[in-house]
Amino acid sequence: MSPRLRVAVVIPAYNEEGKIGRVLAKIPTSVVDLTIVVDDASRDGTADEARRGGATVLSHVRNRGVGAAIRTGIDHARGQGLDIVAVLSGDDQHVPSELPDVLAPLLAGAADLVQGSRRLKGGAALEMNLFRRLTTRIYPLLFRLATGYRSTDATNGFRAFRVAIFDDPRIDLWQDWLDTYELEPYLLYQAVVTGRRVVEAPVTVVYHTRGTTKMKAVRDWWRILRPLVYLHLGLRR
Repeated sequence: MSPRLRVAVVIPAYNEEGKIGRVLAKIPTSVVDLTIVVDDASRDGTADEARRGGATVLSHVRNRGVGAAIRTGIDHARGQGLDIVAVLSGDDQHVPSELPDVLAPLLAGAADLVQGSRRLKGGAALEMNLFRRLTTRIYPLLFRLATGYRSTDATNGFRAFRVAIFDDPRIDLWQDWLDTYELEPYLLYQAVVTGRRVVEAPVTVVYHTRGTTKMKAVRDWWRILRPLVYLHLGLRR
């Protein structure tokens, strides 16, 4: 029998006190070997709450951005010999009980990266505002134009992947320009264009009534868009 693949969950977190504990309590330990919370220099009790929730906590001394936090978590998972990393939001927007379905194609050897989708049958986006409904519809069209891949939800932050994909130097997350929201669309883009097996899985995203996102509409949507522009035009690698 082949050895069981080991799974880490990486959760970037910035000022998520009162939410990070709820996220950790929902993670199905039957499919997760290590839960890593990367505290991106929070000014509240995020790190302490995460430790009480049983997570391994890695802390940045200054706020660096969600991309840098995910990278820190990936580095730790690789150093511990984990095979798969799943990324969840620290603000309780994702549903951790859906992890088994997201991980299934990876564990079965049928995929290298699984992208969560609110648009597939079985997925959902609860309390999503009009701006997000529009932008999350437009972005997959642009992504398809740039890569040829028919993504239904290319901006969804719930995803999982084999850490072995980073053995390919063309998938280089360790660049300073990927410190914020650029890293995740960069990863999806490069996984597609380098021929990795990319599939989608239905997931739920909950936009809580009072809102939890720290995104700034114009600035951060440009950060999400620019990997498509830069990579497609050959301005970055």
